[in-house]
Amino acid sequence: MGPCSSQQRKPATAGQALMPGTQQGNVDGFKVGPDIFVTLKQGSISNFYKIEKSLGSGAFGDVRLVIHKSSGCKRAMKQIRKDKIIKEDEENMFSEVNTLKELDHPNIVTLHELFQDAKNYYLVTEYLEGGELFQKITDMKHFTEKMAADIMKQILGGVVHCHQKKVVHRDLKPENILFENKKPNSNLKIIDFGTSRKMENNQNLTKRLGTPYYIAPEVLKRNYNEKCDVWSCGVILYIMLCGYPPFGGQDQEILQNIEIGKYEFDPEDWSKISEDAKNLIKKMLTKDYQQRISAQEAYNDPWIQKNAPNGQIDMKAIKNLSSFFGKNKVRAALMQFITTNLMTNTEKEGLLNEFKKIDKDGNGQISKEELLQVYMKQYDEIKAKQMVDDIFEKVDINKSGFVDFTEFMMSAASEEKLLSKIKLQQAFNMFDTNGDGQISREELQEIMGGVDDNLWKEILQMCDANGDGQISQQEFIDFLVKKYQQ
Repeated sequence: MGPCSSQQRKPATAGQALMPGTQQGNVDGFKVGPDIFVTLKQGSISNFYKIEKSLGSGAFGDVRLVIHKSSGCKRAMKQIRKDKIIKEDEENMFSEVNTLKELDHPNIVTLHELFQDAKNYYLVTEYLEGGELFQKITDMKHFTEKMAADIMKQILGGVVHCHQKKVVHRDLKPENILFENKKPNSNLKIIDFGTSRKMENNQNLTKRLGTPYYIAPEVLKRNYNEKCDVWSCGVILYIMLCGYPPFGGQDQEILQNIEIGKYEFDPEDWSKISEDAKNLIKKMLTKDYQQRISAQEAYNDPWIQKNAPNGQIDMKAIKNLSSFFGKNKVRAALMQFITTNLMTNTEKEGLLNEFKKIDKDGNGQISKEELLQVYMKQYDEIKAKQMVDDIFEKVDINKSGFVDFTEFMMSAASEEKLLSKIKLQQAFNMFDTNGDGQISREELQEIMGGVDDNLWKEILQMCDANGDGQISQQEFIDFLVKKYQQ
């Protein structure tokens, strides 16, 4: 029996918008992406996670550290009590889940699972143990403009990705920016998309949401777009550089000062800060949002680009891109599962840094042009174009025209490490939800949406060596390791 010998989870009937479609009838039509692994599941979450310490609490429930029983992975679990939320809040929660499913960026939190039982919903995300933004800065012995630029570059990169996906966060603040670990150069991630919304048909938003100090003046007037996030980033940058907010006061006074939109750079506190930094803040805190710079323009600002570290790209670190085998979509999907769920942040660290160096505009996607610039430093233009075209053919699994973040991490990682015996066993145990040593069609569909009867038959043709209609651990491992060409 596997380590999770409890009752099998069943896909829920509620929240059907979270369930990937199952209209695909073959491997070629199978949709591949990290989002296919996030479906609404029913059952006791304690059957699959060991509940540890509390990480905080909110109006609707607690956030706790949990440990996945099959893999040992630490994760954060947000518990939302059903008796504490109204219908609109429930819709907001599903909206948050659907938003996070669409986002794939190194500076945005990863959503792993969504459960429900009779009393609660449970959102399971990656565990970020490095602490909140300002706490991290407070703990530093010294803090420089270069450090501030590196932090703001990461935040803006995540915001650029959101805005390209038509997602407005609406509550960017230091408490919603966490570091992965306690290392000085730790990667950071934006969290809490509970108030986020998609911009539909470029229609402005009207709901007054946000946190005093960080809320934009146009939000107070209930007529705004995605640039409200840029304003919030400007406030965060201002505080990082001087230690207090640009718009102070008590309660309602804060909002009145924001509506006026006037602030200053007190010479006593700002004399040692560069004019470039001040100029960027001015452009981000422009009261008229139509005149305010975009997140992409802020990311490209000279102060960000000249201060934040770039560095030379290590070609050895990305050599696996050209040898990745991504023809079989099911195999690629399983490898994405391992990349997202079982690779540790330490294992990802080196590749993450290389990804950021290649992704010049910070949007979380590598274009052909960006990758071509890398290879043209090593080869002539004709050879470089051939290599880039070949890489995109194999690595751009979802045919978006870009190499997405997860696609890069999966294909650039060493297969020896990604498909190690331990990770393969952990992955199999996570799919084998009833612990009987076999993966059934229902179990695969439960974890990886989009597996209809026709696709299951094709998967069995590739994996089911003994013809018993299920996939054993050895068959699962053989399928991933032997690189089937079908």
